[in-house]
Amino acid sequence: MPRRASLRVVGAVILGSLMGACSTPKLPAAPGSPPHWSGRFSLTIQSEPVERWSAGFDLQGSATEGELEIHSPLGQRVALLQWTPQQAELQQGGQRTVRRSLEELTSELSGGWALPVAALFDWLRGRPSSVGGWEADLSLQPEGRVVARRLHPLPAAELRLVFEP
Repeated sequence: MPRRASLRVVGAVILGSLMGACSTPKLPAAPGSPPHWSGRFSLTIQSEPVERWSAGFDLQGSATEGELEIHSPLGQRVALLQWTPQQAELQQGGQRTVRRSLEELTSELSGGWALPVAALFDWLRGRPSSVGGWEADLSLQPEGRVVARRLHPLPAAELRLVFEP
């Protein structure tokens, strides 16, 4: 698979993992520790043909500094995304991709549209936030369900998150 196509697939997996299909927030280990969520994701992209992904994930930190680890259904690490205010880095299968920002890296990985990382942290906490064409339905958030949709730019995408409130 060409490197560009591989980066798009990884980008879609990362995007989907940001909105897991079964996410459980964990309490910080110590006061001041960053929040941490583990779970699974579901992502559907309305392209031709329709693309669907799911995987496990561990997400910790914040929109400005954090880490996202993506796991296969058997629990093996597929990719690791780390970001700080200075740079963002993706490690996958012995390859390393570094860019100046998380937005730049996720835009490249997903084919031109940035992933809603800042909004994700709000959505997991039940706070409304919209960014880059993404809108989340938080009406079932108290029951542990969030659905986020991106209608523009095309293709449309839907992320599903289920977690223990």
